[in-house]
Amino acid sequence: MTAFLLIWSPKKWPWPELPDVAKRVAAGVAVTDVWGCGFARSILPGDRVFLHRVAQEPKGIFGSGYVTRAPYEVPDPATKRGYRLCIDFVYDWVVDAHEGVVIPRERLRTHPFSVQTWDAQSSGTVIKPIAEGALEKRWAELTGKRKPPTLDTLCHQG
Repeated sequence: MTAFLLIWSPKKWPWPELPDVAKRVAAGVAVTDVWGCGFARSILPGDRVFLHRVAQEPKGIFGSGYVTRAPYEVPDPATKRGYRLCIDFVYDWVVDAHEGVVIPRERLRTHPFSVQTWDAQSSGTVIKPIAEGALEKRWAELTGKRKPPTLDTLCHQG
């Protein structure tokens, strides 16, 4: 399985619904979302995604999930291409990153995480295998081990 980085900048997108999303995921609800994925067309259903808060503190990894739909084009007249690529995914864990993150940015500067470029400008960056393995291990230690949400129980949330 390949893992990808999804970037969230609160300066660009305030995301007032995040506290509610985090509560619903913590309660066991299979919450789905749509996210821009930059130029990445190689993302496949079942791939792993990790959400990284950038631009202002607290910076770091605050959510994870599994891709449910490969990249597709969404019309966007604000872009030079006239569209942006998006993926659909289901969260398996997310916290309210307005309040804090699970793995702080400072921790990502240490080995083996430091082999990865975390400060990507757009979503869709592949997480290198050495960093991915360490991230999955640390993520499970901090958030607990969960089975991926089953796709047949998904209902699209908002």
